[in-house]
Amino acid sequence: MLSEDFLGLTYYLSHATIKDHLDFSKIARVVKEHKELYIIQNTEGTFSAEITGSMRYSAESRADFPAVGDWVEASIFEGGQAIIHNILKRFSMLERQSVGAKGEKQVIATNINKAFIVQAVDRDFNLNRLERYFVLAHNGGIEPVIILNKTDLISDEQRANINQVVKKRLKSSQIFMTSTLTGFGLQLIKEYLIEGETYCFIGSSGVGKSTIINHLLGKDILETNKLSSSTNKGRHTTSHRELIVLDNGSILIDTPGMREVGITEQREGIDSTFDNIAELARDCKYGDCSHIDEPGCNVLLAIEDGRLSYDEYENFKKLERQTEHFSATVAEKRKKDKAFGKICKEVLSEKKKNKY
Repeated sequence: MLSEDFLGLTYYLSHATIKDHLDFSKIARVVKEHKELYIIQNTEGTFSAEITGSMRYSAESRADFPAVGDWVEASIFEGGQAIIHNILKRFSMLERQSVGAKGEKQVIATNINKAFIVQAVDRDFNLNRLERYFVLAHNGGIEPVIILNKTDLISDEQRANINQVVKKRLKSSQIFMTSTLTGFGLQLIKEYLIEGETYCFIGSSGVGKSTIINHLLGKDILETNKLSSSTNKGRHTTSHRELIVLDNGSILIDTPGMREVGITEQREGIDSTFDNIAELARDCKYGDCSHIDEPGCNVLLAIEDGRLSYDEYENFKKLERQTEHFSATVAEKRKKDKAFGKICKEVLSEKKKNKY
């Protein structure tokens, strides 16, 4: 029987509605994923796992496969092997557009309380990208938290200025400023972490996600790497997602660096991230105002009188367009899949007729 303090189970049970007849002796959490091979963990130990053939066959998208952070039902066998039969209901999910796959989504991690969005202040700092990550987190029902790392590379005046700029654009955000070289700010993050809650680290390669986690652990568990001397870009040190438990019982998930932050078709994350624009839009003359050139648009008026920055507005409209485009792409893909399925049924039916 699982302890309700195991890997955040208490928090999960209080936030996810699951079936009453669940056999807790078969419950485990996915702690690592790599190309449809999974490492799951329960109170008995850690096991290598695969999904059943029926799960693979019935999956309609990548979201139907297990991801790091998932609670699953699994059968454990001798030799440390396991078979996953079912994914329990998720209370949150971090996902983005799948790179190179039109109309597909990639699940990054699940059952997360807060997402630490890490940027390096010396080269990676970008307000528009921060907002993209915020949309990603809000879409999945996850609270975003900002970590601005490598502050040892800038002056105190620059640090204060960046902090002020971020607070102006993302007003309600929690911000940690850190340096893994000096240790600045890392203790504050450690004190912020709560037993049983799950935290995901996301950001570009080379911003220091794995190094921060190693500092929080107090030992070098995750491999780290320096920036490429030729490109000044981060290398992909973390190649898979992995769940790690700290001494205080909080749970961390490290993720590979993201070069692309593709927004999916969900609208909720945009409204939550740009809540000031949503508030301004309530006073537009027309209820279906697109905030482009309509007379009586309160959003455009706010830009004119300085209440809203043009950069923020531009990023808002850009993310809206990408959301609409992805939604149209998904609809097109579903239509093609439906047509292909119909052809397959017709072919099978014809084969049956010819057979008899």
